[in-house]
Amino acid sequence: MSEHTVVIVGAGPTGMMLAAELALAGVEAVIVERRAGPELEGPRALGLHARTIEILDQRGVADRFLTAGSPMQVQSFGGIAVDISDLPARHHYGLALPQRQFEPILAGWLEELGVATLRRREVAAFVQDDSGVNVRLADGETIRAGYLVGCDGGRSLVRKAAGIDFPGWDPSVTSLLAEVRMSEEPALGVHRDDNGQHAVGPAGDGRFRVVVSQPYSGPTDEPDLADLSRALIGVWGTDFGAHDPTWISRFTDMSRQAATYRNGRVFLAGDAAHVHYPVGGQGLNLGVQDAVNLGWKLAQVIRGTSSDDLLDTYQAERHPVAARVLQTTMAATVLLRSTPQTEALKAILTTTLALVQPRHHMGAALSGLGIRYDLGGGHPLVGWRMPDFDLETDGRATRVFDLLNTARPVLIDFGAAADSMLGPWADRVDLVAAHYDGPWELPGPGPVVPARAVLIRPDGYVAWAGDTDERDLAVALETWFGRAAA
Repeated sequence: MSEHTVVIVGAGPTGMMLAAELALAGVEAVIVERRAGPELEGPRALGLHARTIEILDQRGVADRFLTAGSPMQVQSFGGIAVDISDLPARHHYGLALPQRQFEPILAGWLEELGVATLRRREVAAFVQDDSGVNVRLADGETIRAGYLVGCDGGRSLVRKAAGIDFPGWDPSVTSLLAEVRMSEEPALGVHRDDNGQHAVGPAGDGRFRVVVSQPYSGPTDEPDLADLSRALIGVWGTDFGAHDPTWISRFTDMSRQAATYRNGRVFLAGDAAHVHYPVGGQGLNLGVQDAVNLGWKLAQVIRGTSSDDLLDTYQAERHPVAARVLQTTMAATVLLRSTPQTEALKAILTTTLALVQPRHHMGAALSGLGIRYDLGGGHPLVGWRMPDFDLETDGRATRVFDLLNTARPVLIDFGAAADSMLGPWADRVDLVAAHYDGPWELPGPGPVVPARAVLIRPDGYVAWAGDTDERDLAVALETWFGRAAA
């Protein structure tokens, strides 16, 4: 029986990002993946939102993805464009980068970090005990792990085997997504009716990408060209001579969320923990951010610097975030339908979202820049992601995100004479004295009062901010980074 510290099931964006976070923290992990390689059939997710770009920037690898994609304004709510170009963030845009391009870049980074991926392998079952998890693979091999994390998608075997409920709402709409050739000139553009949104657009090399929505009529087999042809005829009266499909897939507007993200030593992240209609492109981004929240916490518990209780904050912080995304996507799905009622609602929302404050609020929510964890009271910056200020440290220019490249917590001293404030946590938290003259502003809430010192978690969120109250700082240090060393 081979032994590993953490076994991650699924080498999609969530699983790979979690493996990277653990590797940066010095924790060994192995990924089990049934696919032969990172290549995907079809685009799946089409891009990254601003907060996900920030996360990659925090780890020093954002340029790899920015070079491969196209920065642009991509935020929308039910077809209503939401411009975030004036939000106070360095990356106040989305990135058009299909998942089939995103995954190989991420896999290349993992290879540099030395993370092992067991491909063409599939988990069949597992049993956990007080000290670990025995994971049985479909080929009969058993792997022993300290922890098991299911990043294995909406049909997650890990979730089912852990006995975790998956409550939510059944589908009402099913959509076909395909890339095909057409012998007739298609009707390009977006069309909406009572069933939702339909669209045909160029995909390059003489091919077209098609989306067709229909009322949900129950479970079906994998879609084929005949299914696509019937759906096209139902909307446009013709299938435009569709032929030679590159791929055809089906998805629904089912919305479900795991009742808990943890069962003992077993965790869920990404689509294994939450599924929803892909309108707004939230899924990949939500999963990557799950991974970054869980990774450093799991690493600290494994290294023995924090107690097991820290792992419960993963559920406490990420479950409400996904619940809000499900609510938003369900509302947006309704707006994709064209009825007199939805058109009236859409007209009102379009006018409302043209106003600065509502646009900033919605833009921050959709892009992930507006996520705030409930970490208690104190300074208004606590719980928000730390802005990427341009700093001067020791006479040289740097950025806040540069300080997070190693995935370690950081205490930035802006003039609070904090050189003695870390005390027994000095070996766990980096202390940086910095100078910053610019505005303190958050996407959504706007300006905040400057702090003389800020404690930043490895995921980029502010754990404490204030002046020189060493007692409050000590409480935050112990809460997030373990008891003081003897």
